[in-house]
Amino acid sequence: MKIILYPLWLLYRIWFYLLMLVPILVLFPFIFITILSEKTYPLFFKIARLWSKIILIGMGFRYSIEGDEVFEDGKSYMLVANHTSMTDIMLMLLAVKNHPFVFVGKKELVKIPIFGFIYKRVCILVDRSNSKSRYEVFERAQKRIQQGLSICIFPEGGVPDESVILDEFKDGAFRIAIEHQLTIVPMTFFDNKKRFSYTFFSGTPGKMRAKIHQPIETAGKVLEDRHAIKQEVRQVILTHLEKDLQ
Repeated sequence: MKIILYPLWLLYRIWFYLLMLVPILVLFPFIFITILSEKTYPLFFKIARLWSKIILIGMGFRYSIEGDEVFEDGKSYMLVANHTSMTDIMLMLLAVKNHPFVFVGKKELVKIPIFGFIYKRVCILVDRSNSKSRYEVFERAQKRIQQGLSICIFPEGGVPDESVILDEFKDGAFRIAIEHQLTIVPMTFFDNKKRFSYTFFSGTPGKMRAKIHQPIETAGKVLEDRHAIKQEVRQVILTHLEKDLQ
């Protein structure tokens, strides 16, 4: 049976990359204008949300978002979610409507043609093997927060092993949240691994659900509290993932 599916999976992957690339090429004049200055980032954010919608709908994903009423106007947040698929980026952009945010992402993605050109201008890049790079992330995040933006980090760092329900979280998101007293908003992405995992020959159209959980405050917390907060956030996401698997 899988022999029959392999050509279909190959076409499905090619279609995904076309859906990523073609809208960027069509919208590039508008994208280019909005990435020239940090002041125009909110306009870029709207274009990015449109790009995400084109991809998810084009792939046959029926996405649904639950709990987006938790966000308050004029407030910056630390957004975190489980990370098992390239589509996590698109679903995150669609889950948060009116609070422009900046991704903290791997420096390696800069190498992707065209996408990398935009990526390095709108995201906070981190080289996980370089301690200086990790420190600079905190400085750049502070600047973006002062501009009224939120920050999004996938604290697992990406988990290609599909047998892992939820990997251990890294400290970065929680250090930044505490240092800047940002409210943390955990999210659970239930179906992205099933719909479009890192395994190349896989994927299928279908539902793609996101649940936005109640915010977790960091007001009054100090850096020594980051491990407890990290485990609290991870447990919220893990509990919902495990419940959904039952």
